[in-house]
Amino acid sequence: MLPLMVALQHGRGSSERGKAPLVWRTMLALDHGLVNLAGRLRISGCVPRSLRGKPLLMAANHIGVFDAFVLMAACRRLGLAPRFMLAGGLLDAPLVGPALRASGHLRVDRGSASAVTQFAQAAEALRTSTGPIIVYPEGRISHDPGLWPERGKTGAARLALSAGVPVLPISQWGAHEAVYWGTETVTGPADILPLARSGLTSPLRRPTFRVHFGEPVDLSPFQAGRPGDAVKAHAAIMRAITDGLVPLRADEPDVPRFFDPTRPTDGSSPWRPGARS
Repeated sequence: MLPLMVALQHGRGSSERGKAPLVWRTMLALDHGLVNLAGRLRISGCVPRSLRGKPLLMAANHIGVFDAFVLMAACRRLGLAPRFMLAGGLLDAPLVGPALRASGHLRVDRGSASAVTQFAQAAEALRTSTGPIIVYPEGRISHDPGLWPERGKTGAARLALSAGVPVLPISQWGAHEAVYWGTETVTGPADILPLARSGLTSPLRRPTFRVHFGEPVDLSPFQAGRPGDAVKAHAAIMRAITDGLVPLRADEPDVPRFFDPTRPTDGSSPWRPGARS
């Protein structure tokens, strides 16, 4: 009875996974098994039926190298097959790169000469999409000591305003406990060992992965191209993500209970409760 109630609450009956490429559906199924093995997935909130099958930008906080896998599993449980905006390096990587390109993920090469063209292409792809696209407005895993969202960049807000699509905030907590942060660059086996050790012990520790789908952010006061509106829209998105994060980590309001010795803590969050600018 409980699975049926959850399915009805999240609109699972209108699954959109069948529209995704076979390679991506296969990867999502494998990911679902991996996440279930690594820990316990708990979902709150929902994606309204009125937003399904239409262009939708999902904006999530970034807390660890495993959190994308958790987001994929959470969306799959709701009957969704989201695409990601990914760094070009991932799409060019051997083996996994071709599979990701075939899955329809969008490319982002920050700081490159083609960034403007890619932004226009991403806006058009978002505008004509029939499923959600996930972005990380922070642009990197948070370096804030408390793992609260960092200031981030306005790219997601500018993209949403340019494409004229709704933004649904996703707040998540717990994925940082599955796998260590590791290092920015991998130069040898020693850089992978912390990730491997933590990842292999995750099924024994069974962390809880909490994902909350919030209400769509009201961006109606803002317009694409109007000076200052992208910054204001970005702030509205980040505050919505943070508001959803607060109850997920109610017993860890200051610093994460799980200590990751590899994660940098040289950043700061203007959005954390009591520290908003």
